[in-house]
Formats: sequence, structure tokens, C-alpha cells
Amino acid sequence: MKHDRPKISDVARLAGVSTATVSRALSTPERVSEDTRAAVQQAVEATGYRLNLAARNLRHRRTGGIVALVPNLANPFFSQILSGIASVLGPAGYNLLIADTRTADAQTLLDYAEPSRADGLIILDGTLPAAALQGRVPVVEACEWVPGLPAPRVKIDNRAAAGLAVDHLADLGHCRIGHVAGPRGNVLTEARLSGTAEALAARGLPFPEDYLYPGDFSLDSGRTAARIWLDQPAATRPTAVFFASDAMACGFIGEVQRHGLRVPGDLSVVGFDDIELVAHISPPLTTIRQPRTEIGRAAAERMLACLKGEARDADTVLPVELILRASTGPAPA
Repeated sequence: MKHDRPKISDVARLAGVSTATVSRALSTPERVSEDTRAAVQQAVEATGYRLNLAARNLRHRRTGGIVALVPNLANPFFSQILSGIASVLGPAGYNLLIADTRTADAQTLLDYAEPSRADGLIILDGTLPAAALQGRVPVVEACEWVPGLPAPRVKIDNRAAAGLAVDHLADLGHCRIGHVAGPRGNVLTEARLSGTAEALAARGLPFPEDYLYPGDFSLDSGRTAARIWLDQPAATRPTAVFFASDAMACGFIGEVQRHGLRVPGDLSVVGFDDIELVAHISPPLTTIRQPRTEIGRAAAERMLACLKGEARDADTVLPVELILRASTGPAPA
């Protein structure tokens, strides 16, 4: 007998598998073979079958949503991470919900961590209070991490990444290398600053107090750092600067260029992140590339594992890459 709405049995019959296999292929695709997944997907498309997510979530007492807590939605750095998360969660039947932690008070964070609001949290903000996020729903940390929060982490080795930047500048002959740090208390700031100091010490290079400039990952703080650098004696100030974010590097370059200085002729600059913009500024920025899409995908995969009770509190550390462009050159004579 024909029916108006395709059923899971129609998909099973067309794919030549059982209804249970269809269910597994749609809800936990990693548990079936690639050939079976392809057959089920073709049958789904041919029949027009749509999985009733609301009914499934009700049966499993789930909301069907994962919340990503982001410290600044206006920051382009997060776009690829969020895209990577969504690319994994969507096919698994979960909606990605995004919240800006700048506008969230402690009670709002507690609400996000309630099982009635979300099935899990993916945290991209290392400044959040651990106590407000613990013990209610599964938590995965991506890129940044909250000290004291026992949760799987997906990140890079920020210290080693800073070492790549410093070694590149030292190899170009720079002996006076400065660093523009991120906001105080931020876990990325501390890791990148430590990596910078360790790499400079390993090369026997100085790192006096006036080679360290304050920042907050923003364009404006890069401009402010440039003004401090410009006020220093030209004979003793750094001839190269490594930045804890691309945005700060861009702000710095713009300010020194407005004062008639050349990058890299008078100053070499290395950023961090490899956001899309930096390949198109003048000069294009040498930077540390974070695998942002891969970070997002890995975080979402860890979240799905957590929801199945399969994950352990372990770190996933992804590799970085030094991207050479035109903002670095030999130390001025």
C-alpha cells in the first residue's frame, strides 16, 4: 500500500538492508561500512525520507543541540572552527547553537550547561569559570581551555608554534626580536609568551622588558604597540616582532607604514592564526597557521564520542605550519 510520507522501511528495502542498519547509518554512521552508508544515503535521496529528529531526541531525552561558547563572534578567527564543528554535527543530527560569552553572565552559563538546554558544550573561551560548566552535560574544549576543567581538549602546541616564529626571525639574522602578547590571564597568551621566551633563550638572544608589548588580540592593541615601538630609540628597538594574533600584526603594520617605515625593510613581522585577510594585505603576512577547520571537526568528533560515553579526558594536539610571505626579511644592516 502506498503512503504519502516515505518510511524507514522504504529506505531499507531500496538499500537492501534492515531497518536497524538504516537507523545506525543515519544516527551513528561510523558503525557501518562505507558501502552501506553510501547505499543508505542513495536510498534516502531516492525516497525523499527525512529522519524525524524531534521524535528521536525525545526518545533519547536529548535536545538535539550543541552549544559553542565563543569569546567574540566578531573575531574572524572563529569562523572556520565553527564551520568545522557544524560539518560534523549536522550529518550526525545535531544543531550547532552559538553563544557569545562577552554577553553571558554566570547564570546564563549555568543555563547553557543544563541538559534541558543543550546536549553538550564546546568551549572556545579559556576565561570561563570551571565550576559553572562542570558535571551537567558533556564538555569539549577547542583551541582555548579552562584551567581546572576536566574535559577533552583539541588544541595546538602554542609554545612550539611560537618557537617556529622566533627561529624563523633568528635565521634571518634578527638579534633584537620583540613580542606583542595577548590579554593577561589568557591561556594562549601565557603559552605563546613562554614559547617566545624559551626560543629566544635557546638562541642566546635577549628578551628585555621593553621588547614585550601588551595587547589583547585586537587591531587597536596592535596600533598601540606600534606607537610604543616607534617611541623607542631606533638603534635599540626590535628589528623584528612576533605577534600573538594576526589582527594585532595588521594593526601594527598599518601604524608603522603611516609613519613612513617599510615592512620588511625596516621591520619584520610574524603573526599567528593565518586568518583569511592576511594573505591580501600589503605586504602579505608571514604567520603561524592554525588548522582551524580541523580543530572544529576534531572537537565535534570528540563531542559525539562523549555523547556515546566513549571519550576520555585527553588532549588532541594538531600540527601548525609556518606560512612564509613577504612581511619578513633579513635584519637591516
